Amino acid sequence: MIVIVALVSAILSNRHTIILMQTSQHRATRTFMDYDSISQAMDGICGLYERKLKELYPAIRNITYDISDLYNFIDGLADLSALVYDHSVQAYLPYDRQWIKQRTLQHLKKLAQ
Repeated sequence: MIVIVALVSAILSNRHTIILMQTSQHRATRTFMDYDSISQAMDGICGLYERKLKELYPAIRNITYDISDLYNFIDGLADLSALVYDHSVQAYLPYDRQWIKQRTLQHLKKLAQ
């Protein structure tokens, strides 16, 4: 039984995730990033925001932010969505900006433990 639970957990955690993003209204800013897991995708989104902060404030060595700052960044993007592979249907399922915000919060809480 423990082996089955561990296997299901591994399958759920290793769900290939594609982040679709458009940074402005210009179609040329459309891009995608793919990750081996939802967790890595959430790290990637946080990393995008952190790189943006470093661009905006290059003289500040240690930049801190809270979840509302990250949410404002996510909401400021023209478009953001995720495609997550679901092994049970062998297809990618779409998720919206709100789902991404919820998952980034869960991810950051888990990292803080």
